Parts: sequence; C-alpha cells; structure tokens
Amino acid sequence: MEKKLLRTFISIPLPHVVKNVKQMLTSTFENDRVKIRWVKHNNLHLTLHFLGFTPVDDIPKIEKEISSIIKSQKSFDLTISETGCLPDILKPSVLYLGVDNDLKALNVLVNKISLKMTALGYKRRDESYIPHVTIGKINYPQKFKPDLSIFLNSTYDKIEFSVEKIQFSSSEILPEGVAYNILNTFSLSKN
Repeated sequence: MEKKLLRTFISIPLPHVVKNVKQMLTSTFENDRVKIRWVKHNNLHLTLHFLGFTPVDDIPKIEKEISSIIKSQKSFDLTISETGCLPDILKPSVLYLGVDNDLKALNVLVNKISLKMTALGYKRRDESYIPHVTIGKINYPQKFKPDLSIFLNSTYDKIEFSVEKIQFSSSEILPEGVAYNILNTFSLSKN
C-alpha cells in the first residue's frame, strides 16, 4: 500500500498589511508583457524550512520536534521593507519583499529547525538562508524579458511586526493555483 504524501513547510505568518503592499507592487508590472504568477494574498508567508514531500505518518514526529524547539524560543521582531529578486536581475524567477531587523534570532530559529528536520531525514538547506517573502514567480521560457526597474525601486512604509507563532503547513498544487492548509500552529514564548 502506497503511503500518502503531503508537500509541507514551516513558516511565519505575516500581518495583513503585507497584502496591501503586494497588491500595490503588482501594479508596477501592469504594462509589462511578462507572465508572472502572483502569490495569493492568503498564501503570503516567510518560509523557515521547506520539507517537501512528507509521509503523513511523519507529521506527529515533525510536530513534536517543532514543539521542542519553540519551548526555548522567545518572540522577536522583524521588519518587511524593500523589494528584490532571486536568483539575479538578469533572469529573475522570484520577486520578493525583503526581511530585516532581528535577523540573529531568525537565523537561530531557522538553524534549529533545519538541524531537527535533517535528523528526521529531511533535506538540509544547501544554500545560505535569505529571508524573504515571495510575492511572485516568473517561469521560463518567456517571450519578453521582465523590466524590474519600477518594482526594484518601489518604496513602501516599513512593516514592523512581532513573531509570536510559527506554522506547519501543507501545500497542494491545483489548476487554479496553490492551496495551503495549516496543519498546526506553535506559539513562541513572550519576551
């Protein structure tokens, strides 16, 4: 019998005002002929660790490990500001909002999660962690090269927020886009 798999990830939920910023930034491409898949408002998040295909039987073990990490993790502050793209400006595949402020606390959390998930048999991050909020994706080949100048030079009021919880979620790719399902939410201890 085949085991059921879910595509899972661990993330930080974002304040609602991020949706407004994303909506404003989509307008910077209204005259561009490049095809961009914009992330749905309700799917905006800050990824801490992408696990990928996960056997349903592993979910309780993963939740137990997240709980053990969170017990010693205090809430911390982050700021969303600026825009960027990955992997580079010549052939961007990800359009994002930048993350700043207490990056030390964020990186400690990311490293703890990565170590625990690697111990469970999930892939460790190959590249260094670049905290960002993906708002759009560009697939290639494209007939036209994207003009990122307005997007990359756009400004908006910084969004400061306190990270008080993380979420363990699954994603499903559907014809109408990606749908997320929150499997569990874990609260960080208050400062």
